[in-house]
Amino acid sequence: MNFFPLLLPDFVLILCGYLLCRHSALNRQVWDQVDRLVYYFLFPVLLFHSIVKHPLDWQAARPLMGAGLCMAAAGIALAYSLPRWPLLGSRIEHRLHAAGAQVAFRFNSFIALALIERVAGPAGLPLLALLIGLLVPVFNIGAVLPMARHAGGRLSRELARNPLILATASGLCANLLGLQLPDDLTPTLTRIGQAAIALGLLAAGAGMQLGAMREGKALSLALLTIKHLGLPLLALLMARLWQLPELPTRVLLMFSAVPTATSCYVLAARMGYNGAYVAGLVTVSTLLGMLSLPLALGLLAHW
Repeated sequence: MNFFPLLLPDFVLILCGYLLCRHSALNRQVWDQVDRLVYYFLFPVLLFHSIVKHPLDWQAARPLMGAGLCMAAAGIALAYSLPRWPLLGSRIEHRLHAAGAQVAFRFNSFIALALIERVAGPAGLPLLALLIGLLVPVFNIGAVLPMARHAGGRLSRELARNPLILATASGLCANLLGLQLPDDLTPTLTRIGQAAIALGLLAAGAGMQLGAMREGKALSLALLTIKHLGLPLLALLMARLWQLPELPTRVLLMFSAVPTATSCYVLAARMGYNGAYVAGLVTVSTLLGMLSLPLALGLLAHW
């Protein structure tokens, strides 16, 4: 199956967001507010509704959770280990590595949630929501640890207030209790989900900026290679080790290959590191996602 035409409409929306932000009155200040709307309201509603609407088979989901955790741990370990690699380690500036390591394993939840139904159908959305709820805390901790001297005590508070984690946790609780939403709410919630996907992709495009990419070229290449080649290969390996069926494998592969999180830049800048460098990595990762996603999903044809 050729996944590129399937994903093309979503990448066109990302391009539209970039062009609107750079060449219209809808500037960065406008898109900052769109980001907040999507992150704090639209996507949490989408996550909660998708989990409650599709009851989870916890016994079947357990291998996906294990494979996801193993992939995450391996990705974080690879990113952390770069300063110890022969030849490469001596060329890495440690503060740049501390700021940029997160790019190698974090993911853009906007793009992941927008693509999942095209890639895996309606049944893939609750599986993706489960991965998001499980791995957002793991990846956030992994992102902060190299910059820990500037972190203070904020990490635990941020995780506890993360709207995607809260929406996933509350949806899973409702799922376990067998609670259902009234049918009259379904049209409204469906429209909120559609708005979340479109605005999330536009916001991802609006956030792209090249920044100071001339610094740390070797480090940049290594981090982006881990993100767009290493993680999909790890996802495929973990899917085989955990003997995942096709649908969870497809979800895990898509999850592994989406571009890195746009919030990488925010975290690095807030903690006193080189935000412009990280913004450049995020932009290149978003562009590389147009290649890595079809390639990662195409691995299924050879599995």
